[in-house]
Amino acid sequence: MSPHHILDNSSLILYAPFIPNDHRAIPPAVLYRNVLKTDLDWLDDVVRARQPRRLPTVLSRDEVAAVLSRLEGKAQLVVLLLYGTGMRILECLRLRIQDVDFDLGHITIRNPKGGRDRVTMLPDSTRERLRDHVIDVRAAHKSDLADGFGSVYLPNALARKYPHADRDWNWQYVFPASKRGVDPRSGIVRRHHLHESVIRKAIYAATHSAGISKKVSCHTFRHSFATHLLIAGYDIRTIQELLGHKDVKTTMIYTHILGNSGGRGVTSPADTLHQPQTPP
Repeated sequence: MSPHHILDNSSLILYAPFIPNDHRAIPPAVLYRNVLKTDLDWLDDVVRARQPRRLPTVLSRDEVAAVLSRLEGKAQLVVLLLYGTGMRILECLRLRIQDVDFDLGHITIRNPKGGRDRVTMLPDSTRERLRDHVIDVRAAHKSDLADGFGSVYLPNALARKYPHADRDWNWQYVFPASKRGVDPRSGIVRRHHLHESVIRKAIYAATHSAGISKKVSCHTFRHSFATHLLIAGYDIRTIQELLGHKDVKTTMIYTHILGNSGGRGVTSPADTLHQPQTPP
């Protein structure tokens, strides 16, 4: 059989269960041996290409402040939480009311990337502002209920287990969308969480206005959170737990910024070029 064999629909259906859900490359051996039932000699010599190591973009504290000062409303509050907690953008936007504990000062992040729930801090600087925001969200939810709506999407099988929980206050999103919409999965009119594109566009505009030449995304504030904690002297294991990394090696990438802008504390010879030399 030619290695350029084209899959038909029936072969694709057989192949589908072997496709991983993390978007990594699929070994060709799985295709030919498990689906096409063909053993090719050259398969054992195939080496999977490795992704190049990319260093994260990190903002300085002044740059973070400059971007935040040019944001307003929900976008500013969301970005402040991204930087203050290390959450990913969808982890933040998918927060439910019950996930935020104002008394204990922490946020529970449920079903994140990797599947392990974790707890991170609720920054003191955002507590009162977030509390006021939640009061406004509750008023909007009561208005939705009065209009015959107020339903929210429930994860997994909770909608079947608790048929009326979708209207419960504790399950509402902390950052709901400004308008109701039709859920394509069920056809129910409900209020979904704020779309991440709203925050991305606001960050792009604020970054451009601040004159920052770096490529800044929502994830940049997570990188800045981890790097600034390292600079402040917090240990790598603590930061690993806050970020939810399974392997500390993933967290170690932020150590590149320590020292003199990634120079590992080494003084450049250019900085000492015109200094008098110490005699041996």
